[in-house]
Amino acid sequence: MAASAREKLLTMLAEKSFRLGQFKLSNGGTSDYYIDCRQTTLDGTGALLTGQAVLQEIHHQGWQVDAIGGLTMGADPVVVATSVVSAQYGKPLHGFLVRKAEKAHGTGQRVEGFRQTPARVVIVDDVCTTGASTVQAIEAAREYGFEIVGVMCLVDRQQDNGRANIERAAQPAPFVALFTANDVRAEHIRLASSN
Repeated sequence: MAASAREKLLTMLAEKSFRLGQFKLSNGGTSDYYIDCRQTTLDGTGALLTGQAVLQEIHHQGWQVDAIGGLTMGADPVVVATSVVSAQYGKPLHGFLVRKAEKAHGTGQRVEGFRQTPARVVIVDDVCTTGASTVQAIEAAREYGFEIVGVMCLVDRQQDNGRANIERAAQPAPFVALFTANDVRAEHIRLASSN
């Protein structure tokens, strides 16, 4: 795996996913910037870099896991990309997605995809602000019977107690962010000034 996957992912997030301006956030607040990671994670190259960087961080943390998952929809492309890249390296991680609510039809499942227990899993999300979606995924995964060994997001906005909320819910599993919003902002500004 290329050591530069993380650096390339940061550059791509800064180019494709970061915008300056006035934006209303899902928590009701406002911000002078917006990060839409899906502009990167749903791009072919961005998906590859996401999978490589997340898998690299899982190995760096020493997490021995069976699967990776998170709350739909921010986690969806991260889960798929990481699962595909892990299979390319001959050590496939299974993927699962957590619905916001149980299905009212079919099998009525809240956890879709990989559903074997016991299993050691990593919970992922694209952007963490309040941490609410990540906490929902942690709670649903634990309720299902998964053992959470780590929690990861691509970008931590470092506001609204998001990190603290996630760390409290994840205990004893650690929480890591590949980047902070400040990292992405600084790269965005660097790229803009070099053009």
